[in-house]
Amino acid sequence: MKKFLAIVLCLLMVVSLCACGGSGDTEKADELTFATGGESGTYYAFGTVLAQHVSGKTDTSVTAIVGNGSQANVEDLDAGAVQLAFCQSDVMSYAYSGTNLFADAGAVDSFSVVAALYMEQVQIVTMNPNIKSVADLKGKSVSIGALGSGVYFNALDILGAYGLSEDDIDAQYLNFADSADNLKDGKIDAAFIVAGAPTTAITDLATGGKAVYLVSLDEEHIEKLIEASPYYSKNVIAKDVYGTDEDVVTVAVAAVVIVRNDVSEDAVYNFVSSVFENLEEVTAAHAKGAECSVEFAASITDVPYHPGAAKYFAEKGVEVA
Repeated sequence: MKKFLAIVLCLLMVVSLCACGGSGDTEKADELTFATGGESGTYYAFGTVLAQHVSGKTDTSVTAIVGNGSQANVEDLDAGAVQLAFCQSDVMSYAYSGTNLFADAGAVDSFSVVAALYMEQVQIVTMNPNIKSVADLKGKSVSIGALGSGVYFNALDILGAYGLSEDDIDAQYLNFADSADNLKDGKIDAAFIVAGAPTTAITDLATGGKAVYLVSLDEEHIEKLIEASPYYSKNVIAKDVYGTDEDVVTVAVAAVVIVRNDVSEDAVYNFVSSVFENLEEVTAAHAKGAECSVEFAASITDVPYHPGAAKYFAEKGVEVA
């Protein structure tokens, strides 16, 4: 009788466990937090789409959160506060080599590359039609990005190519949304915004009823900039992106997803494969998906790729570091 009761009890426990498992809620093998960018930027909007896509397609759960700039994202990744992060390719290089933004703290080698996704244009925005060149920013009130952001160093690089420094402008250290608000209220004359175009902060500004202008860079200064900082490349923002009178010539860096080295190979493989095997679905949710390709994703050469990413690219016949 005791054996019979024990068997019945075991069967009841099995049935109970099966019932719990049949509710449709399956435990994810890996749960990752993904640091993106400010709510008005492309990192946050596209990062949220990617997180939801990977979570829905694989047994890896990804939660996108607001980030505080590329430098902060690297620091949070290194500290273990997040497992994935968006980062500008130039800031990623600074971190890995321990230069510029990371000169004092030293090199960070706790991360590796998942994929390069798209180009981020340096966009110099103004509502003053008399500001036609970077040289015209001298003496003006200009937002050059939040301190600790990649935008700050991009702004200094471009000002420097034109023989200007931070001291030659009335520098304001604002994020994208605050830059747009201050432009709209006439509190600043121009703002540097580095993000994939179209950028929400600029789009919202352009729908406010007032004319919005983007400042182009000329060929001579673009060549000078790239010679000094080869991680930039020339880029053109078509006039139909923001409804400008003509195409805007500028420079760009790459938007890269990076990951802690201790994240599992399976989790990173799930991230990369689910995105690049379903680009049509990703693009339907966010236009930046149309700019993604396996070839560009595997194009980073100065920082090694995570084994999970390397595995996927190898399947596609592409070798990465």
